[in-house]
Amino acid sequence: MEYIKAFIVGGIICILVQILMDNTKLQPGRIMVILVISGAVLGALGIYEKIADFAGCGATVPLSGFGFSLWKGMKEAIDQHGILGLFEGGFTAAAVGTSAALIFSYLASLIFQPKIKK
Repeated sequence: MEYIKAFIVGGIICILVQILMDNTKLQPGRIMVILVISGAVLGALGIYEKIADFAGCGATVPLSGFGFSLWKGMKEAIDQHGILGLFEGGFTAAAVGTSAALIFSYLASLIFQPKIKK
């Protein structure tokens, strides 16, 4: 049942993003930023945590889950270190995901020859 819930919630997130891509002139980079910000805002409102508890990886793997992780890390660091936690919490919570993205994208750039679109 966990897989079904993850698939449904992840699919809903993908459908919403596809609708946004098809019906607006927003560039993919801006849409990715919207996803991260929406995850952080929904996390601050206490909504995304309920979604993540229900759907598991279906909610934490998309970019909105990355925004939620940033928010969660900042909240915990603020509780422990005060206002300075605002600056360190996001880095601590998202360090593994960010590092993996950088390492794998670098490795991909060594293997493949990127071509710039004109």
